Amino acid sequence: MNLKGIIAISGRPGLFKVVAQGKNNVIVESMIDKKRFPAYASEKISTLEDISIFTYDEDVKLTEVLKSICDKNEGKEGVSHKEDLKVLEKELKNHLPNYDQERVYPSDIRKVFQWYNLLQKADLLKPEEMEAPVEEKPSKESKPKKEEPKKKTTVAAVPSAKAAKPASVKKAAPVKTGSSRGK
Repeated sequence: MNLKGIIAISGRPGLFKVVAQGKNNVIVESMIDKKRFPAYASEKISTLEDISIFTYDEDVKLTEVLKSICDKNEGKEGVSHKEDLKVLEKELKNHLPNYDQERVYPSDIRKVFQWYNLLQKADLLKPEEMEAPVEEKPSKESKPKKEEPKKKTTVAAVPSAKAAKPASVKKAAPVKTGSSRGK
């Protein structure tokens, strides 16, 4: 499951994809209505990879909970976030039985299921994509190999630039020696 570049912005519904970065802001695209807008540093922005859910033992990463929901639903759409709160709590207990009921608010439970359904609709929770980071590593290793020939062409262009400099020096030298300063 590759959720890099997927963020949540406090006070705004849904999830967002990071499209570009500016000096003082990040351009994001809403996963709900596909509208783009700037998100500034003053807004509370959290990446999904950094969010955890409180449990009585150790905090559990949201990505692990989303993977569990995806596995149990076989990659299909899950329970709607608009369901009754008791239904959502029961469903979360199926995926994370020891979540801290005092520190995990009802709004947080609704967000988990809303975010799961948004990511599922965007095809970011496919089982094939859960293996994608392993496949990306070899492709990253092959990219530097492709860049090496580019470096060689750049190196080949440097000697021709050096050859041009002495020619310009030769032209400048006769002009300076042929000046009338010495007479």
